[in-house]
Amino acid sequence: MKKAIILMSLVVSMTAAAQTYTHYTTTEGREWQESKASLSGKAATEPVLTITGKEQGVVFRAWGTTFNELDWDAFNLLSRDEQDEVMRNLFSPTGDLRFTHGRVSMNANDYARSWYSCDDVVGDLGLHYFNIERDKRNIIPLARAAQKYCPQLQLFMSPWSPPTWMKINQDYCVLSSPYNSQPKEKDYLLYMEQDTHYDADEMKLLGDRNGVFPRRLAAQDYFIQEPRYLQSYANMFCRFIDLYAEQGLPITKVMYQNEAYSYTPYPGCAWTAEGTLRFNNEYLAPTLAKLHPEVELWIGTFNTNRLDYVEKIIDNPTLQANVKGIGTQWECRENLPQMRLRYPNLRFMVSESECGNGAMDWAAAEHTFFLLSDNLGNGCDEYYNWNFILADKGLSTWGWTQNALIQVDSQTRRMRYTPEYYAYKHFSHFIAPGSKMQGYVPREQTKGMPVIVFQRPDKRYVIIAGNQTDEQRTATICLDKKYLNMTLPAHSMHSYIAK
Repeated sequence: MKKAIILMSLVVSMTAAAQTYTHYTTTEGREWQESKASLSGKAATEPVLTITGKEQGVVFRAWGTTFNELDWDAFNLLSRDEQDEVMRNLFSPTGDLRFTHGRVSMNANDYARSWYSCDDVVGDLGLHYFNIERDKRNIIPLARAAQKYCPQLQLFMSPWSPPTWMKINQDYCVLSSPYNSQPKEKDYLLYMEQDTHYDADEMKLLGDRNGVFPRRLAAQDYFIQEPRYLQSYANMFCRFIDLYAEQGLPITKVMYQNEAYSYTPYPGCAWTAEGTLRFNNEYLAPTLAKLHPEVELWIGTFNTNRLDYVEKIIDNPTLQANVKGIGTQWECRENLPQMRLRYPNLRFMVSESECGNGAMDWAAAEHTFFLLSDNLGNGCDEYYNWNFILADKGLSTWGWTQNALIQVDSQTRRMRYTPEYYAYKHFSHFIAPGSKMQGYVPREQTKGMPVIVFQRPDKRYVIIAGNQTDEQRTATICLDKKYLNMTLPAHSMHSYIAK
């Protein structure tokens, strides 16, 4: 027995300190080029990271994406063989991206074909007419296609908007726009001030947010704050979980609201801190505990860099006792270092990676590579992509274009894997659940070269590095007193994995 233990220790040690690495490189137009690399006894440059092997690190849990109606439409432009190829590449444990989780919304989200809810019968607080018939035609078939290659698929759910009859403005959106039918007069409800100026740029993906989002906070909850409505809504979450379980799709996490701080022209719902705590602590948490104790309650999704407002919610001791973790999106990434220190007992996930502007080009891939590095480097242990397949430029029903990992030409029905697909592959292909983040250096410290190191459950190191500058650069990492000297061409993405 002692010999076996000694032999096992030697194998683990040799694996961790492997001298040779397989190196994968992606540049624009040349994806996933394979070569070999070796550790050296001498550093070519001052190491940007030193890994001793004793680091504890955050344990990574899961990769996922989102199931939306417009994704289903794009998916159905493909042949059956192409559909199988896509799902195998995304969800198979031996595929490219190796996703194991999916995100769904209760009721319509911004990539639905049109606005709808699971219960459009006004006043149906008993949920007699609640159903998921529309999901059965669109979302569930897409999830099942993924489940074919990932039988253990798990889902997390958050709504974008409650049914309109549960909201003070009686509409899916928060603010009026040319893409919805809400009267402009109802915009007054957001701040409760006459002649208020609404800055259209604040919600634009590339607009000027002046470093703070949102610059102003909602004056009141758009969800009706009556106990019977709040309890009915909590029951709605549980009914949704029940009906998905009947379809063989387990929902294992829920969050009360997607982006409560986006005052949207598409389905959304503004909440105050007080309303957020009331609903989660007094209604959703106890109802889940009673009816679905196996389902985790998370708080989010936080898409604001208003750290004072986030703390106003999460500092509540009752809430911290009720939730498992925090869902972060968009600007909330800016606060991750402080939040990790402030809430060490809570997990963090990227509940939605940024969606881009429909270009689906190399610049979008580099931005996503940065987001992957920065969110994982700052302690997020789950990461969800937004749309994974869209037609043409990903135009939504509310007039904005967004990116996807796979783009389908609606005229020719030909698909292509976008550069963003490979940005994900450089991470998710190698960072298996159970891998520990060992070290991270952001691009701000290396003048454009984010570098992150993981150690997999099999003890092999994975080094992921990018060069987002216009010149070839060199970088060195110290691994167990040996050196990985990397030459990184301009605008390139790299993964190294120990043999």
